[in-house]
Amino acid sequence: MTGPPRTRRRRRTPRSDWQLPLLTDLGVRPDRQKLLVVIVSVVAALAAGAGLVVVVTSLGSYAPDRRTGAALAQADAALPQTFHGWSSPKLFEPVSDREKDTAPLTEKEVFAQKTLTGEKKLRLKLVAGAIDADCSAALWGEELVGQAAEAGCSQAARGLYLSADGRYVGQYTLLNLRDGQAATELVESLKTLYRGGWTLPLESEKAAFPAGGYTEAGGYALGHYVGLVWIGRADGAEPTARDDYVSLALTLRGAEKPVYQRVVAITGPGS
Repeated sequence: MTGPPRTRRRRRTPRSDWQLPLLTDLGVRPDRQKLLVVIVSVVAALAAGAGLVVVVTSLGSYAPDRRTGAALAQADAALPQTFHGWSSPKLFEPVSDREKDTAPLTEKEVFAQKTLTGEKKLRLKLVAGAIDADCSAALWGEELVGQAAEAGCSQAARGLYLSADGRYVGQYTLLNLRDGQAATELVESLKTLYRGGWTLPLESEKAAFPAGGYTEAGGYALGHYVGLVWIGRADGAEPTARDDYVSLALTLRGAEKPVYQRVVAITGPGS
């Protein structure tokens, strides 16, 4: 007499390294669990990296806190991608000290030329202009605003220009500082400082620097003045072989004419 048939014990599949009790109880297959773990790990790594960037940014000098209303660096603040600085030529020695050039800049003086003309029929038309006695109204970035104040900045004149063909936008900013040494030091500092602070663009319905667009800049010590050239394409695109930024910058520097006039006023027309 034979006994009852023996039940064959089913061999259990070894637990996968990717099986988690909670997911297993929910009926999620091991391969799916593995995929979920990988995804979660990647997301966590990205989140941690983003958190690290926030921490580092908050500690660095390129995320300045508010010093004045205009000193706050906003997330969409326009910045030039490149900057070059030059020291003051000997020509401007007569205006190397503000004590010898005491008259403040005026709108009539600074914005007398409504159109700046350059080579290749390049014409830049003035679309907005302003002179601020408080330089922090024209600059942003705690370090830049602070250094301008230490340099005795008493005026910031800004002119916004658009080329006649609508292709280019440029802004010229003229800072009235204490003396030539302060101007030279500010331009030298801007070679790195511009990454965390710059001049604020004037607002106009006719022209604007596109947020995130490509722009270039230069700084020039002109006696006790500092001239800041800021240029770019109106569409924000990077320059091509067709775009002559050297001529564009030289044309915009036509806004420096008032400084030359002041030199002549001190030295005489025959100098």
